[in-house]
Amino acid sequence: MANVRLQFQASAGEADPQSRPLLVLGQLHNLHRLPWAQLRGKLQPRLSEEIWQAALSTLNPNPTDSCPLYLNYATVAALPSRVSRHNSPSAAQFITRLVRNCLPGGINRCIVMVCERSEVFASACALARAFPLFTHRSSASRRTEKKIVTVEFFLVGQNNGPLEVATLKCLESATEGVRLAARIVDTPCNEMNTNSFLEEIKKVGKDLGIVPTIIRDEELKEKGFGGIYGVGKAAVHPPALAVLSHTPEGATQTIAWVGKGIVYDTGGLSIKGKTTMPGMKRDCGGAAAILGAFKATIKQGFKDNLHAVFCLAENSVGPNATRPDDIHVLYSGKTVEINNTDAEGRLVLADGVAYACKDLGADIILDMATLTGAQGIATGKYHAAVLTNNEEWEKACVIAGRNCGDLVHPLVYCPELHFSEFTSAVADMKNSVADRDNTPSSCAGLFIASHIGFDWSGVWVHIDIAAPVHAGERATGYGVALLLALFGRASEDPLLNMVSPLGSSGDSPDDDMERDSKRRRLV
Repeated sequence: MANVRLQFQASAGEADPQSRPLLVLGQLHNLHRLPWAQLRGKLQPRLSEEIWQAALSTLNPNPTDSCPLYLNYATVAALPSRVSRHNSPSAAQFITRLVRNCLPGGINRCIVMVCERSEVFASACALARAFPLFTHRSSASRRTEKKIVTVEFFLVGQNNGPLEVATLKCLESATEGVRLAARIVDTPCNEMNTNSFLEEIKKVGKDLGIVPTIIRDEELKEKGFGGIYGVGKAAVHPPALAVLSHTPEGATQTIAWVGKGIVYDTGGLSIKGKTTMPGMKRDCGGAAAILGAFKATIKQGFKDNLHAVFCLAENSVGPNATRPDDIHVLYSGKTVEINNTDAEGRLVLADGVAYACKDLGADIILDMATLTGAQGIATGKYHAAVLTNNEEWEKACVIAGRNCGDLVHPLVYCPELHFSEFTSAVADMKNSVADRDNTPSSCAGLFIASHIGFDWSGVWVHIDIAAPVHAGERATGYGVALLLALFGRASEDPLLNMVSPLGSSGDSPDDDMERDSKRRRLV
């Protein structure tokens, strides 16, 4: 899949399926609404309308089903006919699975996605997850041809018709962001070390005309970033704080996205076991998602100040490694007694959110991280966990997740009951909980929030993506679609405005000024 180019077109045109294999995908009731005239040119002369209707009659999705139409050149696949209230109406996870399993092979292929307009964004991002970019298989290196997958949407229901050029451009930007994030997460640390991650950040900055701010190595220590420095100081490649800043004229608020970028997590001196350490290249998933989302959202036009803050380190074992019992002074000025060097993500993020608050003056701070293994137990493999000081934003995250396919479910926010888990006799706090049976994912997020203060008047949102960052052995690019949808009302793009739950109450297409005000405040 690494050499696949994914392109979106209003019409994919006509072609014999033997020269351009085809997958038709959608919910069964929507597939029945797809006119034969829309498909004729993509299936003839190999198939007749009678065969197409016969194939539809054999489909019995439970939860999915598929039927080959012509040898290995054409297939129709059905998504679940209905989903539960905690799932995305797009059935995004099933789209990815069906494309991986049912899309015929070939150099030039076509997917016809049949859905409602409200499901276009989530469906496109789900399609992107089926085509990972990273591979080091020797067979792949010998292939020089570039494969192309063309996606055409056929819209049913209200507001149907061909997709506009602006929408196609948005889908291209979003899916590029998803695949960028997945590629970074899939790349092992012998290639994706902190040096390499900084190069990825610089590359995105160059594309957008932004020069990143980078604080690195001993400068981190001198400036008080005791969390990032303490975690990464034993590694060959030094830790870094990097910031990409978008500051347009007329901005009315400042937003900061803070990403955990642990390029590899051995656990430090509290070292992980042989079965739990493999896969820890994925511990940079939060930073990777923020990079992919930042690139996409700026390309689509973001009207407010947006800072992407990357907390980069490799949690290594070595003579300079942090020891349990060491005390670090973090950027917030608070002291932390280390009782578990494997609870390192919260240390780097604490520095990141404190920087966003103190130096960037952010009104809204969102941090995203593969923070706790307990997240997968709390909310499962498909739903990230959200912890926030603002109920409206908690609800918005859940709705945005359903709208974009990056599912989210809330954690308990109750610092007065849970933050005592970090009590230290010699410092302001420890970095790991005393009782691992007392909502550890929630507590880990509270540790981060404590470094901007529980009485901070701004909006703080923490997204733990430890489980949904990957599906099996492949990265999903989780988080890119969620950020684009959640903050869509600050975008110039109509599609991102449509999938965003914030600022939409009472909007009228004819009242642009009122809508703009609500969008600008994102509430």
